[in-house]
Amino acid sequence: MGMVEGKIALVTGAGAGIGRATALKFAQEGAKVMVSDVDTKGGEETVEMILNDGGEAAFMKADVSSAGEVAALVDKVVQTFGRLDCACNNAGIEGKVIPMADQPEANYDAVMGVNAKGTFLCLQAEIKQMQKNGGGAIVNLASVAGLIGFPGLSPYVASKHAVNGMTKNAALEYGKEGIRVNSICPGGIDTRMLDSLAEQASGGAQSTQEMMDPLHPIGRIGRPEEVAELIVWLCSPRASFITGANVPIDGGYVAQ
Repeated sequence: MGMVEGKIALVTGAGAGIGRATALKFAQEGAKVMVSDVDTKGGEETVEMILNDGGEAAFMKADVSSAGEVAALVDKVVQTFGRLDCACNNAGIEGKVIPMADQPEANYDAVMGVNAKGTFLCLQAEIKQMQKNGGGAIVNLASVAGLIGFPGLSPYVASKHAVNGMTKNAALEYGKEGIRVNSICPGGIDTRMLDSLAEQASGGAQSTQEMMDPLHPIGRIGRPEEVAELIVWLCSPRASFITGANVPIDGGYVAQ
């Protein structure tokens, strides 16, 4: 029996990277999965991968920075599968690598809109639905940038610190209702986002691996599948006494 056998899971930003790996892992561990992303092609590809592997999944396009679209997404989960047990709020953007004093206001608004406001809106809608079910488990995607600073990434750092703060608050407010809320803080993971950050930071002078591998004490960047393992475990009954945690999964990065 899988870790989340018979559960219903929602994963945002599931068209690629960590989100896709998480949706696949939920399905492999016995959950039915609602896949969401602003990228319809990527999201539908994720669903196809789950179906081809014998799982059950559906797709809905949604912009997490829109309260209306988030509410419609959670409603769609319930209409399709009957309830909501697990949620992974993964949708996020990196923004531009620019020193703080020169950061465009539009970049700040965009990053905070998806990463912070988007997580807030998803939490609201998911918690309200889980209250009807009598409980559930949520994992928010923060970052090591939610634990420490990164020069040039002030909006991203601010947004991920916000995610970690909201995680603690939600855990305190809804723990007695059987709703667990945790966040994870990945280090460098082999995704398009990391490629974008490495490209911006080095101006294309170094590959992602050349730039990022040496920064991690374990000697390499991580794989999306490694992050997915933690997310699904945190949503499972095996993590029943864990809530309000901001869990690093970073190859030792923040231990330095």
